[in-house]
Amino acid sequence: MSSKPYNHQALKALLFAVCLLPLAILLWDAWQQQLGANPIEKVMRRTGDWLLYFLLLTLAVTPLRLLTGWSSLLRYRRMLGLFAFFYALLHFLNYLVLDQFFAWHEIVKDIAKRPYITVGFTGFVLLLPLALTSTNRMMRRLGRNWQRLHRLVYLIGVLAIVHYLWLVKADNRTPLIYGALLAMLLLLRNRRLQGWLAARGVGRRSAPAATLRNPQPPAGSAPRA
Repeated sequence: MSSKPYNHQALKALLFAVCLLPLAILLWDAWQQQLGANPIEKVMRRTGDWLLYFLLLTLAVTPLRLLTGWSSLLRYRRMLGLFAFFYALLHFLNYLVLDQFFAWHEIVKDIAKRPYITVGFTGFVLLLPLALTSTNRMMRRLGRNWQRLHRLVYLIGVLAIVHYLWLVKADNRTPLIYGALLAMLLLLRNRRLQGWLAARGVGRRSAPAATLRNPQPPAGSAPRA
């Protein structure tokens, strides 16, 4: 076995373990009864935060590849995107099971009448098909439509920021910071800006000119490993 595949698999295993750390810490805090007076709200906040972190990390992979020339970063994008969905699923299940206890009538009322829940639920629904099609087989079956579908990740990012912004109401500094980060990541995907950076030798090791002619699948999608 060559060293490169071994290192790749070892790094993927390490990244997988690191991505599970937030869940492990949450379960430990629950076991130790350290979630405060309102544990359901604490779980909601933590899973929502990690959903947003992983979504931003997923969107950051392509700009980082462009700026650093490390094309191997693309190998880990699918895992980051799937962990964004994983924490989104935990966030939704916490609301569905622990907060509402399957009170479907109240859930429908919440989604219809509370804007931040409407936006959050819409983002989760849009995230579902991205997770379900994040396989090499689905990439081949959908062809170019797969790439069009996975561009929804940009809209999902915006919806996540709006959901957070409308949720906090008073102190909106943190969601605004995340919104600025998202705007910067989306700006770095602009073709003209990429061309300007490529002309100045940024990310030369990853052959930016070829990348501009044949762009990689969008961030948050399932790149071929």
